[in-house]
Amino acid sequence: SAEQRSAMESVIRDYLLKNPAIIRDAMQRLQAQEEAAKKAAAATALKDHRNELLHDASSPVGGNPAGDVTIVEFFDYNCSYCKRAAATVKALIKSDPNIRVVYKEFAILGPPSVLAAKAALAAQRQGKYVPFHGALMSSGRATDSTIAALAKNLGMDYGKLLKDMKDPAISKTLQRTYRLAGLLGINGTPAFIIGNQLVPGAISADALARMVRAERARLKAAPARK
Repeated sequence: SAEQRSAMESVIRDYLLKNPAIIRDAMQRLQAQEEAAKKAAAATALKDHRNELLHDASSPVGGNPAGDVTIVEFFDYNCSYCKRAAATVKALIKSDPNIRVVYKEFAILGPPSVLAAKAALAAQRQGKYVPFHGALMSSGRATDSTIAALAKNLGMDYGKLLKDMKDPAISKTLQRTYRLAGLLGINGTPAFIIGNQLVPGAISADALARMVRAERARLKAAPARK
């Protein structure tokens, strides 16, 4: 009855007021459950979309294309953390010649970022993606003038670059990356994927190297388990 319901609500209210820690504990448990669900969903997405992550023909590849361990990086050229991470990845490639890097242009910081991503993907058509990517990451904020200057310094055909940037295929590549990031629960930059691990945010050189070693060991041990 309405009276019974009102009495029960009153009892519950009084109990919670006298024991507020219960609310905190419930919220912590809910948060833990949501985090676990996100990790499970990401793990499933990593498995389901592994081929798109590792072998999408439109995604530029750096390092050793035949390397035994692949690092997939989602990034934005106007992200300061991505610029730091770029130096970390570059150093790792230099120290480990068996690293393969797949670059995912995840331009989420506004129109200038989209412009830079399109320019980088267009540079790929002139065989200049890796140096262009490195130059953009080493420069300040990516702008039209920045892109023009970098293209000139790298001896690129700037007119062709501008034309290729307008190609709908490049916009489709960006849209596929947005969709893939959404499926994986990636909503910020940088984000790294190595094997079955997804690491959001910046990562230290030591931590990245450890992940690579662990993945290499896992791959070497895999045939023995079959």
